[in-house]
Amino acid sequence: MDRIHIRDLSLRCIIGLYPEERKNKQDVIINVVLETDLRAAGKSDSLTDTVDYKAIKLAVLDFVENSSFNLIESLAEGIAAICLKDKRVQSATVTIDKPGALRFCRSVAVEVTRSRIGS
Repeated sequence: MDRIHIRDLSLRCIIGLYPEERKNKQDVIINVVLETDLRAAGKSDSLTDTVDYKAIKLAVLDFVENSSFNLIESLAEGIAAICLKDKRVQSATVTIDKPGALRFCRSVAVEVTRSRIGS
């Protein structure tokens, strides 16, 4: 299976359990891997034969910036669902980093993989 990577999408949203986390939007860094078959697009050189990753990025951006979750796990589930709306995407792996979530570490991250089969 071929892969499309959307790397280091830096967004802001309300995320966290604690009152101080619910006041202001916080930074999250999102990475997405879309598994799909890219052979037709490679031969045709046409957007209609591939996943429109710009459209997925815009949908993720709108979803994240207007979201309010307690857990990054829930945010990751929502993003994976957006990715799987495109029927050409067979599976989506979403990694979300929350910088500064824990003292003395750069970030905390959650990674989920969801697919058409077994999702």
